[in-house]
Parts: sequence; structure tokens; C-alpha cells
Amino acid sequence: MSHAETEIVASGLDVPEGPVSCPDGSVIFVEIRGGRVSRLGPDGVVSTVAAWRGGPNGAAFAPDGRLFVCDNGGAEWEHLGGALYLPAPHRPDAPTGRIRAVDVRTGEVETVYARCGERLLVAPNDLVFDEHGGFYFTDFGRVHADTIVRGTVYYATADGGEIHPVATGLDRPNGCALSPSGDVLYVSETATGRLWWWRVAAPGVLEGGLTYRGAGGGNLLYAAPGYDRFDSMAVEENGNVCVATYFHRGVTVVSPEGELVEVVEFPGDPVITNICFAGDGHTAYVTSAGKGVLYRRAWPRKGLVLPAAGGLRP
Repeated sequence: MSHAETEIVASGLDVPEGPVSCPDGSVIFVEIRGGRVSRLGPDGVVSTVAAWRGGPNGAAFAPDGRLFVCDNGGAEWEHLGGALYLPAPHRPDAPTGRIRAVDVRTGEVETVYARCGERLLVAPNDLVFDEHGGFYFTDFGRVHADTIVRGTVYYATADGGEIHPVATGLDRPNGCALSPSGDVLYVSETATGRLWWWRVAAPGVLEGGLTYRGAGGGNLLYAAPGYDRFDSMAVEENGNVCVATYFHRGVTVVSPEGELVEVVEFPGDPVITNICFAGDGHTAYVTSAGKGVLYRRAWPRKGLVLPAAGGLRP
């Protein structure tokens, strides 16, 4: 198929997010509202990997083969018709989130982090592992009826032994990704439609930004021109950042210099939530909360395929 052709490979999904490609040709993703981790097998069949009460969100494989999942704690949902649900303001007593690890073969789920020191995590959203085996993750914060809890970016080790904030005071940070060389961390803010970056000085150490201290000291890479909201992301091998964008777009592709490369559109779909690359990097899987589907699309440039658990079988 050409780069303009898009195929729906799974449908009837309950707010899908967090796609992860696997060596056997399957794709693991989460269904946030459905409270489960699901898998699209090479045979086209969707099955449940694990399920729990909460809000599984971004996902990534750790070096030991476990699937780490950001659990946002669950949400109240506003139904806007069809498969489209959007989060409604949280109750003051709503459960807080966790970082969980899933054994994708057995479905066993364990909590790795629920707090940072004395501070509870609020609503973890997305994560990315570095080459040292640690991971950065965004804590989205929370919107209540009349207050907003601002977000944080954390760094943590996969063994549950170390966690600390690396950027604070962000306005609902959502997606996060590392540059191909691992020396730049990118974070998107949903509410502002802005994409920020930091230089990685050492594992879990970010160099201060130059733009706006209120955004965790980040450098502004790109700002959406209209009422667009940024969700999660993936990176191309050339360093371009591909950010899932709603309400008016699809996937916004931004160069490392902050220039708009293109907008990959998904016509008639109001909420594109995430993207990952698979195979040789020229295949993209894209999740849609607007339609409740998983898309497969040939990609015009080579995407960065993240490490996955080896040996997965149908």
C-alpha cells in the first residue's frame, strides 16, 4: 500500500492507546475505558492480555520483557456519540494512578510505583525506556470541576527502587519520547498543544530549558497553530517527532529543529491518540479514540522501532 493508504485492522475498541509492536507481528495496545491490555495477533484476532480496574494508558517493554503500563487511575467519561468518549472532570476522591508491570504471557499484573516519596502519583500517562534500562514517564495531573492539578515528568528504574521528578509544573503532559540517540527528551502538553524538549545530561538528569520555566524548564520545539491537542508520540529514525493530534488533525510531524514537516491526516476521525512503528520501520500503527479502531498505515519515512519482548508467539 502507498503511504496515503490506511487500513483498519481492529475495531470496536474502548478508547485505545499505547500501541507496541512485537517481533511476531502482533501489536499490543491498551483500551483505557475498557480497563485492559489487548493484543492484535498476526491472525487479526484481538484478545485480552490483562485487565484490571483503572485506566491503562501508555505502554512500553522493559529490557526484562515485562510490559510497563501507565495506569491513570481511571476516569469519568463523557459520551459524545458512537465510539467517542472524552474524559470528564474527576471527583475529588477519585483513585490515583500507578506504574504497573504486566507479564504478557501469563497476564499477571504488579504495581511497581504508586508514589514518589510521600507524594502519590496522580495520573501516569505515557513512558519511554532509555538505553540504561530506566524510564521517563509523564504524570498528566488531573482536572477537577474547579481546579487543575499540574503535571510532572519522572524518571524511574524498572526494579522499583528509584524514582524522582525531572520536570514539574507542566500543563497536562501527555506523550514522551527520546531522540534516536537518546540525548533529547520530548514531552507534549495536551491542553496547550505544545511540544517541549530537554537535553539529557545523564540518565534521569535533564538540563534546564531556555523558554519557559513554568513548563518544567523545557525548550519549546513546536506549538500547534489552532485548537489542536497533542497526545502521545513516536520518533522517526531521522529525528522527526510524530505527535498524535486532535481535534482537527491526525499525526503532526515536527523536525528536530521545530519545523512542521507534514500533517498525516485521518479524515473524519476527531481523536487520534498514539502511534508506533513496526517491522522495518515503514509501517505505522495508529490508535483512534474517535473511532475506536487501530489503523495500519505505510509510512513515507523510516520510523524508530522500539525494543520489544523477544519470542512472543501467536
